Amino acid sequence: MIEVHHLNNSRSQRVLWLLEELELPYEIVHYQRDAQTNLAPPELERIHPLGKSPVLKDDGQLVIESGAILEYLVRKYGKGRLAPPESSPEFVRYLQWMHYAEGSAMLPVMLRLYTSRLGEAAKPLEARIQSEIERHFGYLDAQLAGSDYFVGNELSAADIQLSFPIQAAKLLHGLEKFPNLARFLQRVQARPAYRRALERGGPYAFGS
Repeated sequence: MIEVHHLNNSRSQRVLWLLEELELPYEIVHYQRDAQTNLAPPELERIHPLGKSPVLKDDGQLVIESGAILEYLVRKYGKGRLAPPESSPEFVRYLQWMHYAEGSAMLPVMLRLYTSRLGEAAKPLEARIQSEIERHFGYLDAQLAGSDYFVGNELSAADIQLSFPIQAAKLLHGLEKFPNLARFLQRVQARPAYRRALERGGPYAFGS
């Protein structure tokens, strides 16, 4: 049985969503953030020394990093779903988005989150952070011009992977300047599998 070590309000919600899309059976081990610090509880360190979520257990295999978990699940259980064939021209685009989500898009959003706690001390960085958010999410918004999804005409794991930085940007910055991303979130959050993942994962600040 697939086991997901799931932290509330975290990237692990994407793993639950993908599992629901693939209609795979799984169990959830729930963890709650500390109400004061918003950090993960120390119990997660018993599963992996970094103490981060998500962590996936499957057939004795321990997998960390949400992007790696999604790729692992799609390769092992997807049966052609949620990813283009590796021989297709779209596979490179798919692979690019899978890595772009955390490698590029999340950085300015995380900087916005952290510097928001610094008050006046963050002033020198605000213009640069704003510029980077508009650069990256403007780029993502343009990629959805005339398209419902980032790869091809159907949902892929790349859309699931990109959903978290887009949701975080909505919460911390707003999507008024990025209407295609706003419509993308509405579209994917209406999916039955997304709704089932929310029901199983519990309250999620980044959800609809």
